[in-house]
Parts: sequence; C-alpha cells; structure tokens
Amino acid sequence: MKPQVLMLSPEAPYPLRGGGAYRTASLLHYFARFADVDLIVTSQSGSPALLPPGLVRTQSVIPLPVHGNGTIERYLRNARRAILGIPPLTDRLGGLSGPLLRAIGARRYDIGIVEHFWCAGYVAELSGVCRRTILDLHNIESVLHQRCAMANQGLISLGHRRFSKTARRLESEMIPRFSLVLTASREDAALATAIAPSANVMVYPNSIPRVERPARQAKYLIGFSGNFEYHPNIDAVKFLTREIWPKIRKMHPEIELRLIGVGDKFIRHLIPAGSGIETTGPVEDALTEIASASIVIAPLRTGSGTRIKILEGWAAARPVIATPLAAEGLMAEDDHDIVLAGTAGEFASAVDRLLSDAAERERIGGNGRQTYERNYTWEAAWRALDLNPQLMLSKELNRYTG
Repeated sequence: MKPQVLMLSPEAPYPLRGGGAYRTASLLHYFARFADVDLIVTSQSGSPALLPPGLVRTQSVIPLPVHGNGTIERYLRNARRAILGIPPLTDRLGGLSGPLLRAIGARRYDIGIVEHFWCAGYVAELSGVCRRTILDLHNIESVLHQRCAMANQGLISLGHRRFSKTARRLESEMIPRFSLVLTASREDAALATAIAPSANVMVYPNSIPRVERPARQAKYLIGFSGNFEYHPNIDAVKFLTREIWPKIRKMHPEIELRLIGVGDKFIRHLIPAGSGIETTGPVEDALTEIASASIVIAPLRTGSGTRIKILEGWAAARPVIATPLAAEGLMAEDDHDIVLAGTAGEFASAVDRLLSDAAERERIGGNGRQTYERNYTWEAAWRALDLNPQLMLSKELNRYTG
C-alpha cells in the first residue's frame, strides 16, 4: 500500500508560470513518485489544473467568489483589509472549511501539505484526517509586508505596516501547529524560527525542472521576468524605469528592455513612451524568452523567499545582475555566478560592464548554469527532503515501498 498524501493549494501548480507554481509543482512531483496524492486547489474559474497525466490520483476544485482584478478594485479591497486588520488573501481563502471537508470525504492520509501561508488556517481540518501536516511557506508574509512598507510611502506604506503586524500575529499562532514547516532559504528558516521558536522548520529550496541549456542566440536586450501582478515585481519595475533604465540608456542608447510575464496591464503606466521597453504578457516558454536576452536582471527592493527569475536566468546560462535582496537565500557568489548591485548607479555600471565584455557575460552566465545544475533543479531540491533528519520520510515510507 502506498503512502497517502493530501495537498491543499490556493493556486494551480500548472501551467508552470511564476515562483508559486514552480514550488508547488516540485513538491507535488516529489511525493507523486512514491505516494498516492490527492490535490485540492481553489480557483475562481472553477476549472481544474491541467496536470501531467497520472501525476495525482484525484484533483478537486473549490470555486472562489469572483473578484474584480482592476487596479481600483484591488486598492479598495486592500484598504478594507488594512482597516479590518486582515492580511491579503487570508480573507479571500477563508470560509472554505465545508467545501474542503467535502472534498476530503472519508479518506485518511499519512501526510497533509498546505501550500502558502494564506491557507494555514485549515490546519485543524487537515490535522483531523492526516497523521502529519506540512506547511510550505513560499514567503514569510510579515517580512514581505514589512519590506514593502519600507520601499513605499504614505497610505501604501501604512497599509503594509498594518499587514505586517497582523501577519506576524497569525504566523506566531499557526506555524507551530504544523508537524513540519518548509522555507525557501536558511534566512527564511531563521525568521520563521524567531516568530515561532517551537516550530519544526527545515529548508526546502526553490527550484525548477532540469532543462537543457537553450540553444538560442542572445539579442541586444535585457530581460526581467516575473508576475507583474505581484507587488514586489511592480515596485521593481518602478525602481527600474525611474532610476536604473535612464542611466543605462544614456550609456547604451540602442539597448532594449523586455519585461516577461503576466500582469503587464499593472505596469504599463510605469513605462515611458519611446523608452525602448516592451512587455510580453503571458508566454508559453519563459526560459526561451529569457535566453533571448544578453543580460537578465532582478532589481527587487522588497519581497521574501528566493527568486525563480534568477534560477531561470542561470538555467538559460545568461549573466544575472540582482540586488542583494533579490539574491537573498541563494548559494551564489558575487562576480562569480551573479553580479550584485544595490543602487541604481551600481546596477547601470554592472550592465555597462557586461554589455561591453562578451567574455565576462559568458563566464558569469556559465558559472550560473553550473550553480543551477548543482543546487536548483528539482532533483537537487528533493535531496533536502530525502536526507534531512527532521523529515524522516525515508525510514517511514520504506514501510510502504519495501
């Protein structure tokens, strides 16, 4: 008899677009190798995720109420949340206990996994049907909002400070209730332990599937990939277009910038006309788009966790320039497999240096590719689960797998 695993995710793991989907899919594939996995996802459309055949035993979809996705609607929702002291998305994903229990039915599980802190409130429901529970923290939400508050001003900063405070209270309450908590980096593990000292925390690094080095000729452009509905990426575009890009264009008037990913409607107002900046919107293959760039950048000033966009740049063997915060938690060395730049001036200087030196681009991009192959493929990340004594899955599951 195979182990029985239940996974609850507020977003579909497929298609593989964005860091959340990659992280959820990596855990899903890990357990699907030796266990029967039942997946429960929430969805506004009510449509199931288009998963690879045979990946899960069952998939259940819990429909969500329709929410408008316009900028004004989002601001109004978040203003209401700030007033009520409710962190974003915990309210959106609340009140689903009944549909969740109906989806579970009479099944019982060895392991129950909750993706994202937004669904941590269902620990009681999962604990009632699972021998052990795992919370997969894609970010430390209180830290994410704290950093967003520092990078903004006025009411937006005030709102994020409010969210940080309420998220911290919920984290201290919920995190210790899980058998195991996964974080994306040692830095996040230390933060989670500081918030909940009694919690059992281990590092499960972000990763992407192993891919061959793309055979694509780089063009004279710079690439930045991400989900541009996500506030840290919107802030990064603001920093890039207002402070970094004018300096780069002054030195390299013909260079172009490509913003790769969903949510382009949220950043169009930040892009000056005639600035040499284009957006792609959703793309089928982000890695191919990234491989078209001579340089990949990650100019983030806020956020938590580790950045899939850097892993994608490494996988494409392109040199990556990133802020220290964007590279936080990654096993990277400045000027070896990444170039760190903290200010707009440093960013522009780093871009200028690499655009002027093809050998340096090849060296740093090649070293990044080696770092990806060594540490950030799915198989490399799975070793943390196989070998970490805090999880003890190997011994326990040997009873089932023989």
